[in-house]
Amino acid sequence: MHENNPTANILNIFQSPELKKRILFVAIALAVFRVAAMVPIPGINAEALASFFKQHEGGLLGFLDIFSGGALGKFSVLALGIMPYINASIIMSLIKGAHVIPYLDKLSKEGEYGRRKENQITRVFALILALAQGFGLTFALTRMSAPGNLQMVVDPSFAFIFTTTLTLATGTMFLMWLGEQMTEKGIGNGISLIIFAGIVDRLPSAISGLINLVSAEEISLLTALLILAVVVCIMGLVVWVETAQRQIPVQYPKRMVGTKMYGGKTSYLPLKIDQSGVIAVIFAMSVLSLPLTIAQFMPESTFAQKVGEFMGRGNLVYTAIYVALIIFFCYFYNSMSFNPKDIAENMKKWGGFIPGIRPGEPTQHYIEWVMNRITLSGAIFVSAIAVLPDFLRVKLNVPFYFGGTALLIVVGVALDTVGQLQAHLLAHNYQPLMKGRGIKGRWFNVGE
Repeated sequence: MHENNPTANILNIFQSPELKKRILFVAIALAVFRVAAMVPIPGINAEALASFFKQHEGGLLGFLDIFSGGALGKFSVLALGIMPYINASIIMSLIKGAHVIPYLDKLSKEGEYGRRKENQITRVFALILALAQGFGLTFALTRMSAPGNLQMVVDPSFAFIFTTTLTLATGTMFLMWLGEQMTEKGIGNGISLIIFAGIVDRLPSAISGLINLVSAEEISLLTALLILAVVVCIMGLVVWVETAQRQIPVQYPKRMVGTKMYGGKTSYLPLKIDQSGVIAVIFAMSVLSLPLTIAQFMPESTFAQKVGEFMGRGNLVYTAIYVALIIFFCYFYNSMSFNPKDIAENMKKWGGFIPGIRPGEPTQHYIEWVMNRITLSGAIFVSAIAVLPDFLRVKLNVPFYFGGTALLIVVGVALDTVGQLQAHLLAHNYQPLMKGRGIKGRWFNVGE
C-alpha cells in the first residue's frame, strides 16, 4: 500500500479513468474561464481604464480586480465575476437562518426537491443582482474619468449602457453555470476553484514585478528575500490552522451483536479550528463590496467620495469592520453547518458519552462551549492574516499587492481540493478489494 506516499498518490491519479476525466474537465473549464476573462467589452478606453485601476491598486477596487482574475481591470465580459452569485447565496443563507420566510423553511425540509428549488431561487436572485451591479458599474464608467481627464467610455450612449449591462449579467450567469458543472463533473468546489484560478493567475506578474524592482535597484535583494520569507511563513501558518483540529474523546461501551463483542474503545469527535475555511473571508469581502456597488450609481456624489476614502489603504474603520464581518461569518457558518444537538443525540443513541459529561443536553452544551472557543481563536487568526497586507504596505512599503485574503483563499481551496482527490483515490484503491470479495451493486461511502 502507498497511501502515505505522495508520489504514489500522484501516479494513482492516472490509474483511475474517472479521476482523469474529472481533472481534465476542471482543467478545460478553468482554461475557458481564463480565455473569457481576457475578452474586453467594446467601447472602453483601455488606456484610461488601466490608469484608473493603477491609481486604486491598493484599495478594495484593486482587490476585487484580483478576485476576478484581472477581468474587472480589463472590463471584460466577466468583469462582475462570481460576486453577484455569492451575494445572493449570502442573503439566502441569512434569510433562512432568520426564519422570516415560511416557504424557505418548508423547502429546507423537503430533501433533494427542496434543495433544487432553493438553488433555482438563488440563481434568479443572482441574475437580478448581476443586472443591478452591471448597470451600476456601466453607468459609473460613463461618468468617471481617469487621471489626465481621460474618458473611460468612447460613446456613453443608452445603447452602450443597455448592451454592456446585459453582457456583464450574462458573464456572471455563465460563470455560475461553469462553477456548478465543475462541482458536479470535476474535483472540488467549482465556484471556489474559479476564484482560486483568478487569484493564482496574478501571481506570476507579482513575482515578475518584484524581480524587476530588484533589477532596477529600487528595493534591495535582502528586502525581497524578507518579503518572500514572510509569504512562506504565513502559508505554513495557514496550512497548520486550516488542518488543525480539537479532538473530543468519546467513549463507547461494550455491547454484544450476535456472537461478537463490539465497542469498548475510545474514539474522537474532530472539530476543526477554522470550520468555515475560506467561506467567511469570501462572504466578508462580498458584504464590503456593497457600498462600492451603491456608489457606482452616483460616482460624482459626496457619498461616492466618502466610500472611496473609507475603502482606502490602511483605513482603521474599514479594517475594524472587515475583521468584525469575518468573525461574524465564522460563527454564522458554524451555526448553519454544525448542529451540536444532533451530534449529542446520535452519541446518546449509540451509547457514546464524553468522559465526565452526562449524555444528552449536557453533552450538547459542552460541544457548543468547545466549538465557540475554538471558533473564536480560528476567526481571530483568519482576521489577522486578512488584514496583514495593509500593515505590510503601510509599514514596510511592500512593492506588490501581497494579499492575506487571497492567500487564505488559495491555501484553503487547495487543501479542500487535495482532500477530495485523496477521497477519490481511496475509493479507487478499495474497488479491487470490493470486487475480490464479491461485493456488487452497493454504493461505497468513503466516510463509512
